[in-house]
Amino acid sequence: QVTLVESGGASVQVGGSLTLSCVASGVTYNYIGWFRQMPGAEREAVAIWHTTYRKQWYGDSVKGRFTISRDDAKATVYLQMNNLEIRDTAMYYCAASSRVHVNEILGPREYNYWGQGTQVTVTV
Repeated sequence: QVTLVESGGASVQVGGSLTLSCVASGVTYNYIGWFRQMPGAEREAVAIWHTTYRKQWYGDSVKGRFTISRDDAKATVYLQMNNLEIRDTAMYYCAASSRVHVNEILGPREYNYWGQGTQVTVTV
């Protein structure tokens, strides 16, 4: 059974930091990462990690503030979020793709496994 379980979501003040974790089990994937969705908005990519090449991709709005990493031994992917802004408030989802090649790395449709999400709220 494939499961992606996120944790770490919380309420934090502007300028603060937070680390999200995603434990993946029962799935072999090539791409894994984080997406987020605000109410009424489309799901957008935050950060993606390629397991073989250990390459990373980031959404434009988080570049320089967020960092994705992976602990192979723990089968866990992390999202370190620094200098949080109000606009970072969203439900954050862990997602994985078993596809060998994807056309749009930051496109949600390329990912066939999803977690339930963890809420991040940034307040003044």
